[in-house]
Amino acid sequence: MVMQAPPTGTGTGGGAGTAAEPSARQVAGRRWRASRGILAALLALALIAVILAALRPSSSAESLDPESPRPEGGRALAAILAQHGTRVDIARSVDPALVSHGPGTTLVVTHSERLTDADLTILRSSQANLVLVQPTPYALYDLAPGIDVTGTTYSDVDAPGCGLQAANLAGPVSFQESFLYEADPGAMQGDSTACYTETDGARLVQVQEPGRTVTVLGSTAPLVNEHLENEGNAALGMNLAGPGAHTVWLMPDLPEPGTAAGGRSLTDLLPFGVKLFFLGLLVAVLLVALWRARRLGPVVAEALPVVVRSAETVEGRARLYRASRARDRAAEALRAGARDRLVPLLGLPRSAAQDPAAAQQIVSAVAGRSTYEEAAVGGALYGPEPVDDAGLLALTDVLDDLERQVRQS
Repeated sequence: MVMQAPPTGTGTGGGAGTAAEPSARQVAGRRWRASRGILAALLALALIAVILAALRPSSSAESLDPESPRPEGGRALAAILAQHGTRVDIARSVDPALVSHGPGTTLVVTHSERLTDADLTILRSSQANLVLVQPTPYALYDLAPGIDVTGTTYSDVDAPGCGLQAANLAGPVSFQESFLYEADPGAMQGDSTACYTETDGARLVQVQEPGRTVTVLGSTAPLVNEHLENEGNAALGMNLAGPGAHTVWLMPDLPEPGTAAGGRSLTDLLPFGVKLFFLGLLVAVLLVALWRARRLGPVVAEALPVVVRSAETVEGRARLYRASRARDRAAEALRAGARDRLVPLLGLPRSAAQDPAAAQQIVSAVAGRSTYEEAAVGGALYGPEPVDDAGLLALTDVLDDLERQVRQS
């Protein structure tokens, strides 16, 4: 007789193990589903970081500072003005003495977002010629009524295209990034001249008010060290900031905490990038919350993996009581259980089982339906703690006997 060996891999255990083992694609799919929410949150944070970097302010706290030699400072222009006989005074705050300056003085106002309502009132009363460098809409409304911001633009070189002598002498200017302004003749006190214009507005607007001129400049390039050598930037800066013998360069410090600068609240003073960061952070938190919340659902009742008999539960608790020598708790548990079972048999409300005021009524009723005296029944149902394990066993026997007699009576 010829016998053949069974084929390899036909065993029961091997076949079951191979079928249960997940494939590499299934494992990769589970890992992707588990981690895609975290990856999405990380990508969102990276995108927010890129946007914040793109929206990073182009100027620092020293921007337009006439004492700063940094690229965004104005020290070079202040030195050129001094060399050409113009006295340059630097003001770090708005002093009431500024009101005394007449038309022979030019007041260069920078960082108007730091000015308070009181500062704007003083500047509005001054007779000095004003040069407002990138003023805020609030400062424009107070110091140059009738001139509004219409947008922003960027260009390399622009020709004056106006009749203003200061602009024509300077010629083409490299403004770089600049605000655009538009003058409303009906809302102004004098005639206006717009230079370096585009379709949406002009980069420079000058208004001839009674007793003084107000010039609005939409770019810092003609004043800062970095761009002063480009085209006619230095000439335009000198013609605007130093046409006379005296120039006051106002570089206001930050206002005191709690003081509204320029009529704006603290949230208005926060850079747009900071607001965008907190907005993105809030969106990321909400997305993560929604991603995790979809895992939640209604409570599902599941069968116990192991069914434990009640006798085993009682034995386990009894062993715990015995290991901790908790005869008082064990005795109280036995007595409470006995009272709960006896009270319905006696015709009393179930709440009486744990009511100390009903103790005498329960004892009398049990004694009347058993062979025990009231003192013995009271000691069994409400007595002191057993002194040892033997006393606990004796108490168990008495309670069982009481319950048996009450049931049979």
